[in-house]
Amino acid sequence: MDSLSPYYHLFFTALAFLVSGLIFFFTRNSAAKKLNLPPGPPGPPVVGNLFQVARSGKPFFQYVRELIPIYGPILTLKMGTRTMIIISSADLAKEALIEKGQVFASRPRENPTRTIFSCDKFTVNAALYGPVWRSLRRNMVQNMLSSARLREFRAAREVAMDKLVDRLKSEAAANGGLVWVLRNARFAVFCILLAMCFGVEMDEQMIEKVDQMMKSVLMVLDPRLDDYLPILSPLFSKQWKRVQQVRNQQIETLVPLIERRRSAVQNPGSDKSAASFSYLDTLFDLKIEGRKSSPSNAEIVTLCSEFLNGGTDTTATAIEWAAARMIENPEIQARLHDEIRTAVGDKRVDEKDVEKLPYLNAVVKELLRRHPPTYFSLTHAVTEPAKLAGYDIPTGANVEFFLPGISDDPKLWTDPEKFDPDRFFLGREDADITGVREVKMIPFGIGRRICPGLNMATVHVNLILARMVQEFEWSGYPDSGKVDLTEKLEFTVVMKNSLRAKIKPRA
Repeated sequence: MDSLSPYYHLFFTALAFLVSGLIFFFTRNSAAKKLNLPPGPPGPPVVGNLFQVARSGKPFFQYVRELIPIYGPILTLKMGTRTMIIISSADLAKEALIEKGQVFASRPRENPTRTIFSCDKFTVNAALYGPVWRSLRRNMVQNMLSSARLREFRAAREVAMDKLVDRLKSEAAANGGLVWVLRNARFAVFCILLAMCFGVEMDEQMIEKVDQMMKSVLMVLDPRLDDYLPILSPLFSKQWKRVQQVRNQQIETLVPLIERRRSAVQNPGSDKSAASFSYLDTLFDLKIEGRKSSPSNAEIVTLCSEFLNGGTDTTATAIEWAAARMIENPEIQARLHDEIRTAVGDKRVDEKDVEKLPYLNAVVKELLRRHPPTYFSLTHAVTEPAKLAGYDIPTGANVEFFLPGISDDPKLWTDPEKFDPDRFFLGREDADITGVREVKMIPFGIGRRICPGLNMATVHVNLILARMVQEFEWSGYPDSGKVDLTEKLEFTVVMKNSLRAKIKPRA
């Protein structure tokens, strides 16, 4: 949404209003007039609030944040041809995703770009609620993300942790102790996920090539004006060519890795570096309800990309925010280090130690409350016309859940703006992040479409943070105790000014 602003100028406005009368005349119907949608700011026919959002100059999340006190915890924005219903309260999230979970479990139509990259909704996250989604999710959860399977990749995590420490030491030595936090955390997580996904060894050059390709994919997935007003799509032919180029690049980059793994599976022992198991192994002959054929190479590319993208930036972003909060509050860092030293001793901390580190777990939980990976959970849609808070929710609407509206709610939390791990560590407050017992924070979503990688993500965040604290003392730069905590959206919610920290190896 934030990328709409560069496309907003008078030409588009004039064109949109020129055609709006005709479209409105041909598309209006009496049923639409009878819908009792949630309240929201008024806007002209067809374009609705689209240009109001773009012209505001504000990030979309900030625009929404300012509407909530005016229109309440459920509101409507008309964004061109899309109706967006935004929910920002725990009670309504629970009603929709838990009590009426089956009805709210689908996804809306994709824009043309996302249709290409999702192979027409052939992913766990994008699939409509039904047999394809059930097949893909069951495979990912049971065959890849179960606790037993996650333990099988312990060695890959240890290798990535050692690489992370070496990279931080090397970068610090070359730059007077200074390191870029997000870049290094992202590399470590990406190495883990590549090993889990493909099960073949890659040199740093190949890792970098895949990483750059995945970044290109995320960039072309940014929303454009014609996603909301398709009639403008002829004006975006240059961008459309770029979409096709990036998709071709994605396929050309990943198919050789897929075929290399296929050969290793079909010819055991032929590739001495091949791991015993990978996510790819589960995809080659995957049975999909209602389909006779296994996934094509293009579909496998899409599923692998989903696995990589879903777990990389979300985890790396959490690590950057954790480092920022430790620098801002050295007492948190000191307590973490003391806990690790007491519970683990001189050996390298590993994931088996994490359950012995309750303060670390409290820090990570507060991190997910205060800095959820995104402002909005993945968009939901209803499988049939529904009611929520007395309002109509039509099948074509994008149902969005604004996460800070829940995790920052003063009715749910004491002093919600404060980053305070002791609220969990001392048992003053608690929250079930799965939403099974209660809904107070939903960093991974809740209900039937809850993020399948929740357990993996928490393992990675805990482990990376513990290792970083064990190995280094972290301080700010240029001012040791001050950090700019301004946010911006880049697929995930990152620090507006990427964090550069000063590190000192611990004795």
